[in-house]
Amino acid sequence: MNTHIYLRASTKDQDAGRAKGMLLEFAKVHDLAVAEIYSENFTGTKLDRPELMRLLSQAQPGDVLLVESVDRLSRMEPEDWAQLKLILQQKQLRLIVEDLPTTHRQADKSISGQLMAVINDMLLDLTATMARLSHQKRVERIRQALANKRAADPQWSPPGKQKNAKLWESIESLLVKFPEASADQISTLADCGVATVYRVKKQLKNKV
Repeated sequence: MNTHIYLRASTKDQDAGRAKGMLLEFAKVHDLAVAEIYSENFTGTKLDRPELMRLLSQAQPGDVLLVESVDRLSRMEPEDWAQLKLILQQKQLRLIVEDLPTTHRQADKSISGQLMAVINDMLLDLTATMARLSHQKRVERIRQALANKRAADPQWSPPGKQKNAKLWESIESLLVKFPEASADQISTLADCGVATVYRVKKQLKNKV
């Protein structure tokens, strides 16, 4: 039985690997052999995520899917959540959620009792619903705040996203070090979008 750790954060500004150490320690304490760690920055509202899909395709029947909390796995609509649960069932994967103690029984290689399986299913559904509603409320609060700002001042527009100074410095260094490199190559080296590279190049050009 192998364990597959799944880590997720919504944006590149967040650290998807934040819970890595904690989950590795959890696996060690529960004598779970970690096969691979899957980490990505992707919204939890979508089922079709590159690393999650790769995990599901590689996992074998009886393997463990270990996550920090349900909201790292799902903030999806009920239909997509039901689809993910069906995939887990068909693949015969054991879902363990670190902050949901009733799922820790899945670390036992023996098949959990029917009653515990029912309890876990109910708790997972409830937690997934709460994660989805929390996300929706946060999005709605942001929309309302923006609408109120615009109502108070029709000329107001939201400020642009603050640049990542450390990233920009890294890109500048790469541009100086590799003057012949393309924007795509620089973006790969800096692990950022090509548009950011072009913005840095434009700023450097304006400095000249």
